[in-house]
Amino acid sequence: MDNIGIVVESLDAAVAFFTELGLTLEGRATIEGEWAGRITGLGNQRVEIAMMVTPDGHGRLELSRFLAPSVVADHRNAPVNALGYLRAMFAVSDIDDTLSRLRRHGAQLVGEVVQYEQAYRLCYVRGPEGLLIGLAEPLAGRR
Repeated sequence: MDNIGIVVESLDAAVAFFTELGLTLEGRATIEGEWAGRITGLGNQRVEIAMMVTPDGHGRLELSRFLAPSVVADHRNAPVNALGYLRAMFAVSDIDDTLSRLRRHGAQLVGEVVQYEQAYRLCYVRGPEGLLIGLAEPLAGRR
């Protein structure tokens, strides 16, 4: 997989949130023109993007802010059992510390932190703009 794309209203808030989660900003750019619209099917588009890289350097998260055409749908507050993409799950070394840091960026815990057998501590959070993000802390022997 090359990357996961997420459409946001505020690139700055999303970049700050995912930086706190351990991703690094690889770069920002404005993508525009008919060539880009041929890929997405949106025609002549103008999109500001920020590419974030996971700590291991293998995964990327593309954050997009559409300037034109305007956003036409909003799935941010859909429940976790809605059809379509659910969430991105991130491995963290300390879920409690991560939650504390992400809360300073507006993250809200969905449900509670739970332990799955002796393998993981898991939870979902709503990040900036209601984005659903999963956190997984591997337990002893799984790091």
